[in-house]
Parts: sequence; C-alpha cells; structure tokens
Amino acid sequence: MKNYFRYGFLFFILFMCTYGKIFADNDQPDTVNVGIYVTSVHDVDFREKEFSINLWLWLKYKRPEFDFMKNLEVPMAKTFEKSYTIIDTLKDGRIYMLMKLQCIMKGTWKITDFPFDRQTLRFAIENSMFDATELVFSADTLGKHYGKYFLMAWEKDSFNIKTEIKEYDTAFGDPEYKVPYSEYATYKVSIVVHRESWELFLKLFMGMYISFLISLVCFYIHPDNMDSKLALTVGSLFAVIGNKYIIDSTLPESNTFTLVDTLHGITMFYIFLVMAASVYTLNLIKSNKPEKAKSHNRILGWVLLLAYIFFNVWLIYRATNGEVS
Repeated sequence: MKNYFRYGFLFFILFMCTYGKIFADNDQPDTVNVGIYVTSVHDVDFREKEFSINLWLWLKYKRPEFDFMKNLEVPMAKTFEKSYTIIDTLKDGRIYMLMKLQCIMKGTWKITDFPFDRQTLRFAIENSMFDATELVFSADTLGKHYGKYFLMAWEKDSFNIKTEIKEYDTAFGDPEYKVPYSEYATYKVSIVVHRESWELFLKLFMGMYISFLISLVCFYIHPDNMDSKLALTVGSLFAVIGNKYIIDSTLPESNTFTLVDTLHGITMFYIFLVMAASVYTLNLIKSNKPEKAKSHNRILGWVLLLAYIFFNVWLIYRATNGEVS
C-alpha cells in the first residue's frame, strides 16, 4: 500500500513538472525575430517635418495568425507601401517573410543650431492585432543594417536598433481590458545624422555678411556726407531682413531662438550701431572737433568689426558642438 502511495506521489510530481512547464510556456509570448537593411534615406523636408526611407524588412515567426502582411504597423509613418514580398517556410517550421518598404516618416526636427544641426531619424514597427502578451520582438543583429551610400547630403553618426514594450493609455475599445491600458511590442531604429554644413552655411549667410561689410564702408566716407551713410546702412539693414525671410521660408516654425535668428539679430543690431556711430561723428564735426571725429570714426569701425567677428565665431562654435535632437 505504501509503495502504491509512493509511486502515485512520484507520478503526480512528474505530471506537474511536465505539464506545468507546458502551461507556463503557453503563457509566454512568442518571439518574432526582425531584421532590417536600409537602402536609402532621402527627401528630408524641414518645412513639412518629414523624410523618406526605403528599406528591406524580414521577420521570422511561428504563428501564421501574426500575418505581418496585414497586421504590420509603422506608427510614425505618414504613408508606407510594400513594393515586394516573399513568404517562405524555414526548416525549423518558422515562417520567413521578406518585404521591401517605402515609407514617408514624420520627423521631429531640432533647428536651434541649423545649419549645423544634428537630427535623429526614427523608424518603428508593431503588430496591430497582437499585444505584448502574445508577441515580442528580437533583433536580428547579423550583418550590416544599411548600405554604404544610404544617406544623401548627410553623414551618419550612429545607427541604433532596440526592441521594447510600448505603453498605451488606452485599450482601443477592447471590452476584455478592465482598465484603459495596453502594451505592444515595438522594434525601433534610430539614425543620428549630421550634415557637412560649411558650404550650406556660406550659401545661406553670404548675403548677410556682405551687407554688414557694406555698412562698414560708412566709416570711410567723410562724416559730412550723412546722406550717403544713411543710404548704405538702411540698404544693408533691409538686405539682412530679406535674407532672414528667405531662410525662414525653408524652416518649420520654432518657439525657440535659433542660430539663424541670433546671427541675423546681431547683424541688424551692429548695423544700427554703425548708423549711431555715424551720427555721433557728424555731431563732433558740427561741434568743430574734426580731428576727434576722424579718430573716433577709425576706432569705432575696428571695434565694431572685431566685436561682430567675435560674437559670430562664438555662436557658430557653440552650434557646431550642439546636442542631437
């Protein structure tokens, strides 16, 4: 009798160990292995806050109902299109899906240091039908994830891939959820980029700097010719304002004071100081102090030029060492 009891107890332990593990495994979400290869990032549009990305995406998973052909979601995409798809079955029974995606992604730009800005381009996927209790992602890290010339007009600083669980403060109307909260697995790619900016900087600001230099010609005109001096400074001032409006038309609206705003603001302020210096020297002439007027005229010209150069160099240096968005 004791032997029967002992054998029955051992059988019960064996049953619990075997089937308990099966039940526990059934509670675990299935893993979808995801890989990516970016072929092109282009049409980075600051005004519309978007960029285009072409890439190959492959997924390996067990459960056919995941069906990424129908359930693939690209959360930050304005539009995305599957232009090519292959579906196969691997030796281990998993489904292998390869697709080519062409996406227009919404971006969030930090333009404080434009055109020396660094940006982060983001791409992510989710499964729209299965939450994190049934599906999680793992990253396929073999090989490279981008082509040699996948960026246009930009330079890559880093290319990062991670998988995580994204939280939503809603149940999307599902009555099975008792609270308005859900979690979905997400596969994320972030590409930190910067551009070789000096040529673009000169193209954008050459007119502003030439306008400032033209205003400095006032210091080489005799103080009696006040009309000529005023004409030069006012013309330079309007040229700087026009240059600023042209650059602003290519950028999104910003609540912060950007490098573009600061450089144009300083230039307009210094042109005003040139005008004020001209008026001051004219008053010295009318006060019968011609020598003092010439001396002040020469000194003020150099002081304003050197101070302007100093502030420009400092602001540009700070922008080139700015943080990424």
